[in-house]
Amino acid sequence: MANDISFDTPPSVLPAGKQNIPRHVAIIMDGNGRWAEKRNQPRIMGHRAGVEAVRGMVEGCAKNGVEVLTLFAFSSENWRRPKQEVGLLMELFMTALGREVKRLHKNNVRLRVVGDIEGFSKPLQKRVAEAQALTQENTGLTVVVAANYGGRWDITQAAKYLAAQVQAGQLNVEDITPERMADAMSLADLPEPDLFIRTGGESRISNFLLWQLAYTEFYFSDILWPDFNIDALNNAIVSFATRQRRFGRTGQQVEQNKTRTTSC
Repeated sequence: MANDISFDTPPSVLPAGKQNIPRHVAIIMDGNGRWAEKRNQPRIMGHRAGVEAVRGMVEGCAKNGVEVLTLFAFSSENWRRPKQEVGLLMELFMTALGREVKRLHKNNVRLRVVGDIEGFSKPLQKRVAEAQALTQENTGLTVVVAANYGGRWDITQAAKYLAAQVQAGQLNVEDITPERMADAMSLADLPEPDLFIRTGGESRISNFLLWQLAYTEFYFSDILWPDFNIDALNNAIVSFATRQRRFGRTGQQVEQNKTRTTSC
């Protein structure tokens, strides 16, 4: 089975009857630094604890039947942070990739990294390529790590790609549609996010998946990322399951469509 997975911890799944599971969950993992500061620890200790929380999210999504989990690991704006912190984050990313990829592969998880990877060091680029190559044939949960990523960067890259096609005579300007733009984005081959989660108490999307989040359901949590566990994930999914997604239609139209689908 595509989502068949066997992790070390006992399963934590949604209560019976909660069947409206999002296909794609996207998360901004906020609050690592504040988590550490509350404990009088260096900020990097919060980031290390955050890596452990990632493991729980991967397990929780896989066991609940989520198909794609996208994690905002490092934004294109994070280079503005103190140089020492950025350096430690790069080291942590390098270490985490090496330590976790075999575990992901063992559990049939496919790893993708999206963003301006060329902005990283050559050794880190090599580690990313090796991790993706090892897991590319896996058929279970897809974990997307957005690293040196920004939504504006993503849209700009797509626009440049289409502009180059027009310049080469391969595409007419009139043929540029939202669908063609979507096909040129980083996650073009994956379903758009159904559920967006941000931890840490902030209520903004911070240049994350600007195009893809157009019709996504938002869920903001005050829990700092290292403390965001599978039960917290389940609460977010339960909230998602109660919402009516209209995509521009009326609520009555949505209910009528449900009735027709059920009776078929």
